[in-house]
Amino acid sequence: MSAMRAVAFSPSNQWYDKIQTHFSNHPNRAINTNPHLQFNNTTQNQSNRRNLFPCFSTDASKTPNPPTPLTITSSPLVVVGSANADIYVEIDRLPKEGETISAKNGQTLAGGKGANQAACGGKLSYPTYFVGQVGEDAHGKLITEALRSGGVHLDHLSAVSAAPTGHAVVMLQSDGQNSIIIVGGANMHCWPEKLSDEDLEVVRNAGIVLLQREIPESVNTQVAKAFCSVFPARHFLQFVDENVAGRSKAAKSAGIPVILDAGGMDAPISQELLNFVDILSPNETELGRLTGMPTESFEQISHAVVKFHKMGVKQVLVKLGSKGSALFVEGEEPIKQSVIPAAKVLDTTGAGDTFTASFAVALVEGKSKRECLRFAAAAASLCVQVKGAIPSMPERKSVLNLLQSH
Repeated sequence: MSAMRAVAFSPSNQWYDKIQTHFSNHPNRAINTNPHLQFNNTTQNQSNRRNLFPCFSTDASKTPNPPTPLTITSSPLVVVGSANADIYVEIDRLPKEGETISAKNGQTLAGGKGANQAACGGKLSYPTYFVGQVGEDAHGKLITEALRSGGVHLDHLSAVSAAPTGHAVVMLQSDGQNSIIIVGGANMHCWPEKLSDEDLEVVRNAGIVLLQREIPESVNTQVAKAFCSVFPARHFLQFVDENVAGRSKAAKSAGIPVILDAGGMDAPISQELLNFVDILSPNETELGRLTGMPTESFEQISHAVVKFHKMGVKQVLVKLGSKGSALFVEGEEPIKQSVIPAAKVLDTTGAGDTFTASFAVALVEGKSKRECLRFAAAAASLCVQVKGAIPSMPERKSVLNLLQSH
């Protein structure tokens, strides 16, 4: 029998850790930690089952950072998105056209916007599920192990044989800034035309859903529709209107958001997807590209955000790099958050993903919008002080310690 540490969260607005101990007589069985999820594996059509990687065990020696069991009041963070092998090359400057330069160092680390955000949720000790695809190759194993070590539930991570694991070339300059080229691989190919009932079920039982744009938009749309069309029984008393045309108000009235990180493909976001998005989170460059408007000043950013408000997105969370962040809620004054200075910036690769995922965790825990921004700023500050995307995701204790000192 092995013990597993867990973090329980208070429904109040106070951050604190509470240790609980859970025991299992089945040290090698997969763990279903969501009390709302019940899968009948005995009646499932075995020929239609997805090729899943093994889930976690309660054997602490095999899972260095085991996933946190859900309490009755906790609904998981579900991240649907990409998983990449990030091939880092450290350089003094970017090469000019036609030029070949030498890198000072090179290594391959797990990354991808979806995997990064899932790892961030796991490192913050919040129950996190990842829905994604990798290839049946060494890069896929690298990502799987990184997510498992980060405490992410991998029941819905599939390995596909017809496409390699997605990868990215990250050109990291000495000042910590980076340029990235992405090869989609399994992130963009081999998705089923319709997601499985198992994948959609974990989405429907989520407390919050995170999407990005490194997977097909059709997948994001299916997920957002599934999440917003369900009215969970635990929110029954908040139901307001059964006769809703267009998007469902169920999740909206229950305060359960779908967050879409705008990073990824260089293409407009369809109105069909935006109809189901509660919070859109671009950085200032992505905001400018998507709206076709300048975003050099805060005033210009505010005007660009209005374009998304008119398209039905009520909240826009803009990441402003060294200038901090701002949350624009339609009809309200923007909430600004300055950066929490980092001792030294080594790598900004995963900073945006850390910020968005940390904001989502704080939000699903019931924190105020201002508290969410501050928590996310602290997490991002810690992230840029470590090289690599997933390796740089901070643990909750470190974030709380930084918040206490600022």
